[in-house]
Amino acid sequence: MSWNRNNFYDFIVENNVIGFFDKPIELKSGRSSYFYVNWRDIAEDVYLIDKLSDYVINFVRNLKLKPDTFFGVAEGATKLGVITQYKWAKIQPDYNSNAYSLSMGRGKPKDHGATKDKFFLGIPKGKTIILEDVTTTGSSLIETIDEFKDLNVNVIAAIGLTNRNELRDDKKTVEQAIQEREVNYYSMSDAIDILPKIFKIINPGKEIALQIEDYFDKYGIKKIKLL
Repeated sequence: MSWNRNNFYDFIVENNVIGFFDKPIELKSGRSSYFYVNWRDIAEDVYLIDKLSDYVINFVRNLKLKPDTFFGVAEGATKLGVITQYKWAKIQPDYNSNAYSLSMGRGKPKDHGATKDKFFLGIPKGKTIILEDVTTTGSSLIETIDEFKDLNVNVIAAIGLTNRNELRDDKKTVEQAIQEREVNYYSMSDAIDILPKIFKIINPGKEIALQIEDYFDKYGIKKIKLL
């Protein structure tokens, strides 16, 4: 299976990853949103996360990246990182003992010990790609990149399953903020592209459409039109 963005968007639609709220919820960023991006149900299903990891691997191949390690940001992408790394290592020609690490981040740091043990269960080896499920301001992703920089981990890319396409409070995009750390950011899906498609399918109503359009007027990298 080669990488095809339209097929990935179909996967998102079929599994209700993106949808709408009748009443807004407050995000971790403090913003109130009428739409959600939630990969949790995928991460809880063996068949679906297996399929998702294949999409990630094919996306990386399409970018012509050659990592040694995939690492999932805790806790949203932890399982995806482990499964993708396992499958990736198994298909490499030099797969053998001590060739590939299996690294996880701790959801809650240990109170004691070295930095690598406080925050991680195993440090990535070689060229590393960091995976995140949803990026809004990118704060968790950036924090992970900074921690790896301190540990001299070679981070070659950061990949988000879905970018909400919002500006940070400093008016930078997630991509810009990450590139300042000399790491390229890639998104497998973008809210600004897929929201209009999903809106047409679900048709949650004019009021929600107006609220989301106003949200992107305030926070989006550009305006969005749903009606």
